[in-house]
Amino acid sequence: MKRWIAIWLCVGVIFAVFGTYVQAQVEEVVSLGADLNQQQQKQMLELFGVAEDDVKIIKVTNQEERDYLEGLVSNDKIGTRAISSAYVSPLEEGEGLVVETHNISWVTKEMYANAMATAGIENARVIAAAPFSVSGTAALTGIMKAFEEVSGEELDEEAKKIANEELVTTGDLGEDIGKDEAAALIKEIKERIVRERIKDPEDIKRIILEIAKELNIQLTEEQINQIIELMKKISQLDLDIDKITNQLEKITKSLDSIRKTVEENKGILQRIWEGIQSFLKWIVSLFE
Repeated sequence: MKRWIAIWLCVGVIFAVFGTYVQAQVEEVVSLGADLNQQQQKQMLELFGVAEDDVKIIKVTNQEERDYLEGLVSNDKIGTRAISSAYVSPLEEGEGLVVETHNISWVTKEMYANAMATAGIENARVIAAAPFSVSGTAALTGIMKAFEEVSGEELDEEAKKIANEELVTTGDLGEDIGKDEAAALIKEIKERIVRERIKDPEDIKRIILEIAKELNIQLTEEQINQIIELMKKISQLDLDIDKITNQLEKITKSLDSIRKTVEENKGILQRIWEGIQSFLKWIVSLFE
């Protein structure tokens, strides 16, 4: 009898381990907006290049989206239906975040990647999409939910909330200073805050002004205060600067072009100013 008990215990352990292994081997997850009709769901799967039977499909409701976005963004950007969808698959260690978007009008792939790194998402290929044009703010909810399924681990809840706030803050800034500029600004400020472990609001403000000046970006006092509030929250998270840098390596290359453009523009403006000065000196010399 004891021998049979031992055998059944071993069988139970084997099945438990095997079940955990299988769960951990989820290779692709698709999160679909719960309010998509059948045709739209099919459209999303075709866009993601997957068959319904070959991936794990989860649904995201409008209420789940509201849980993260309410109070951060206007109702028209959240909407009343869950439409945004996402595809997530794991990448090898060190490959970082690779992001694509389709029919996303307000959020860029760089904004998503920035926020995903804050949430703790690592080494993943992500596609955020919708069957028609949407703002894209709600897609992050599905991305985070899908990544948790792929990785088998839950992301920190506070980090997820702050990541959503980062996405919205960057999107708001993008309307005034340009989307690429906003993504570059928030990324560089965040990396500096995390790297130097800065928490004091005055120090945060100093860094914001320094980086904005480097990128030739003009900020209003309201925008500065909005970024300060965001960075105060980010500074409280247990973020690893090396991980953030590695995860964002691919988007860093595209954002670096902004710095290059700024430097080139500075050079052009300098030459124009020198030309004006030379012309004025010539005018003055005519009357001497």
